[in-house]
Amino acid sequence: MSAALTRIFAIARITFIEMARLRVFYVLVLFALALVLGSSFLARISFQQELQVTEDIALGAVNFFLSLLAILITAQLLPRDMEDRVIYSVLAKPVTRFEYMLGKFLGVVALLSVSAIAMSLLCVAIIHLREQTAIRETMAQMAQSTPADRAAALRGVYEAGAMNRLSAALAAALAKGIILAALTLCVSSFATSSVFTISAMAMIYLVGNLESVARDYWLHQQVPSVLARAFLAVVTFVFPDLQAFNLTDQLFAGAVLSSDLLLRLAGLAAVYTASYLLIAMAFFSQREL
Repeated sequence: MSAALTRIFAIARITFIEMARLRVFYVLVLFALALVLGSSFLARISFQQELQVTEDIALGAVNFFLSLLAILITAQLLPRDMEDRVIYSVLAKPVTRFEYMLGKFLGVVALLSVSAIAMSLLCVAIIHLREQTAIRETMAQMAQSTPADRAAALRGVYEAGAMNRLSAALAAALAKGIILAALTLCVSSFATSSVFTISAMAMIYLVGNLESVARDYWLHQQVPSVLARAFLAVVTFVFPDLQAFNLTDQLFAGAVLSSDLLLRLAGLAAVYTASYLLIAMAFFSQREL
C-alpha cells in the first residue's frame, strides 16, 4: 500500500511540475490576476455599491479562470504523454493504470489549488483595501451624522465585504474546478485528441451551467414527449450541476451561506469527482495503447 502511494504521489509531483511549466498556465494565471487586480479600478465606474462590484468582478474572474485552467491543463495530460511516449515507459514499470490516472489527477488538483490560493489572496487583499477605502469615505461623508447612523452605514460596509462568505465562494470555485478536471480526464480517457476533449468540455460546461434548469423542468413540468423527458433525465443525472457552485449570485442577494449548504456542496463535489474518476479509470483500463 505504501509503495502504491509513493508511486501515485511521484506521478502527481511530476505532473504538477510539467503542467506548471506550460505557457498556457502562466498566460491564464497572469490574465486572471490582472483581471482580479483591475476589478478595483473597474469598480470605480459605478457610483454606488463599489465594494460589491469589486467582489463580483474578482470572484467571477477567479471562478471562470479556474474552470478554464482545469479544462485546458487536464485535456493535455494523456495526449501529451502519448505523443512523447512517456506513458509507455511509465506503465512498463510496476505502475498500474489506476495509479497513473490517480497520480495525474492529483497533480492537476495541486496545480489548481496553488492557482486558487494565489488568485484568492490577491482577491481578498483587493477587497480588503476597497473595504478600508469605503470605510474612510463613509466616515468622511457622515461626519455630521449621528453615531447611530454612522454605525449603521459602517455595518453595511462590513457586511458587503464579509470575508467568511468570500472564502466560501472561493472554495466553491476551487471545488468546481476539481470537478471539471475529473470530468475532463474522463473524456480524455477515450478521446483521440486534446482538441476533441476541449470541444466536448466546452459543451459540457455550457450544459452544466444550465443543468439546474433542465432538472427543474424535468421534475415539475409536464413534458409530453418521451424523448424530451429522456433527454432531460440524461442531462440531470449525467452532467454536473455547475451552477450550484457559483455562490456569487447568492452572496450578493443577501442569502445566508449556512454550514448545511456548504456541507451539501462538499458532498456533491466529492460524489461528482469520485464518479467521473471511476468512469475515467474504467475507460482507460480498457484502452489500447
